Amino acid sequence: MTYDIRTCKPTDVERFAAIEKAAGTLFVEAGLPEIASHEPTDREFIDASARAGAVFVATADGTPAGFILSAPLDRSMHIYELSVHTSHGRKGLGRRLIDAVCRHADDNGYSAVTLSAFRDLPWNGPFYASCGFRELARHEWTPALFLAHYHGQDKGLPVERRGFMRKDL
Repeated sequence: MTYDIRTCKPTDVERFAAIEKAAGTLFVEAGLPEIASHEPTDREFIDASARAGAVFVATADGTPAGFILSAPLDRSMHIYELSVHTSHGRKGLGRRLIDAVCRHADDNGYSAVTLSAFRDLPWNGPFYASCGFRELARHEWTPALFLAHYHGQDKGLPVERRGFMRKDL
C-alpha cells in the first residue's frame, strides 16, 4: 500500500466522519466513550480551517486514511484535530501529518505549533512529546488557550487529564 500526505481536497472531507469514528474507538478502549460519541467535526469548521490554515490528508492508495486540521490561534499554528483510521494506524501517518503542519507553519512565518492533548494516553501526550512538543505550564497559556480550556470544560471533557503542548519551530 502506498501512503502519501497532501493538502485536502473538498471531496476528501466526505470521508472524515468515518475516519473520526474509527479513530474514536481508541477512546472507548481507554474508558472515554463520551469522546468517541461526539458528532463528527462540522464541515463549516473544516472549511474554515482550510481557508485560514492548513488541512492535510494522509492517503492510502489515493483514498483518505487520516487528516489533520490546523489554523492560526494567537500567534501560533494550532492543531485542532488529528485522526487516523485505525486500519491504517501505527504506520507513521500521524507523525507525517504533524510534520506537514509544522513545515506549513514554518513556511508561513509561524514560530510555533500548539495543540491540546490527553497527558496520559499513549497516542496523545506521549506521542506528541516524541514529535518534539512540550507541555505548557499553566502560566504559559495564552488567553485563547484559556478559552479553549473553558470550552472543553463546558463540553464535559475531563480537562484535568488534558494539557496544552507547543513545538517551537
